[in-house]
Amino acid sequence: MQTFQPSVADDVAQALDEGRAVVALESTIFSNLGLPAPANAEALELCKQAVLDQGATPAVTAILDGRPHVGLTPDEEKRVLQGTRKVAERDLAVAQAQGWDVGVTTVSATVTLAHAAGISVFATGGIGGVHRGSEVSGDVSADLDAIANHPVITVCAGAKAFLDLPRTLEYLETVGVPVLGWQHDWFPAFYTRSSGLPVPHRVDDERVVCDVLRFRSRPNTGVLLTVPIPVEDEIPESRITDVLAAALAASASAGVTGPAVTPYVLERIEKETDGESIPANLALARNNAGVAARVAVSLARS
Repeated sequence: MQTFQPSVADDVAQALDEGRAVVALESTIFSNLGLPAPANAEALELCKQAVLDQGATPAVTAILDGRPHVGLTPDEEKRVLQGTRKVAERDLAVAQAQGWDVGVTTVSATVTLAHAAGISVFATGGIGGVHRGSEVSGDVSADLDAIANHPVITVCAGAKAFLDLPRTLEYLETVGVPVLGWQHDWFPAFYTRSSGLPVPHRVDDERVVCDVLRFRSRPNTGVLLTVPIPVEDEIPESRITDVLAAALAASASAGVTGPAVTPYVLERIEKETDGESIPANLALARNNAGVAARVAVSLARS
């Protein structure tokens, strides 16, 4: 009987064997579904370098030729940049069974692969969450349950700004995920530093983040560390509010539902902001990767 076991790159395996810090990185953000070329390739290099600068090893996750990978070669990274097929946690078995050529991993799949490989820290841009109108559609991202069921610290800039953020926080509370604010009192909203919602717990150094993972009462539950976008890269709330409304209206009018909503809305936001959202995406992704690496190094040393 076959079991679920990802292929771990040599540098990642060596770092794990030696007890050194590793940070998992999802591949959706680096594909055509996350950022348009050449910004997706720039994001990949920025995030990897941010991890390396802190003394950790980056491990990009993906499905290649029907096999889950944790850590990629340069040639494999080039394939990911062209990826157009999303893989959530539920899709991992299907992608393997059907031998998918290239599958780019979402938050839920990456958390799953990180846990399977023995990696405890993961960095992304923003997580999925409870969608607006979920009381009718029932649309809740699988990211939330994945975070709740794998002992991994997920570092992000909050949830995507077009989601129902109050309900997302409520859902995380229900499933027992500790939500932390990195040197910040407010739950970030991706492009903006504050959603206006207080973060349940503020933390000011990486040691405390590591201790939260150690002391959690549910052994298989993860931790969510939210990091606000750097001040100089923030898109003002007054500007992004109207943009989000227009993007969501366009999505509803086009009948876009399910996993297709996020890439559709992000593309509309890019157009509505005349490309201003792309530098913001790059800045927050790099910042999150750097913070995640600091946490991973602290965890490895303790």
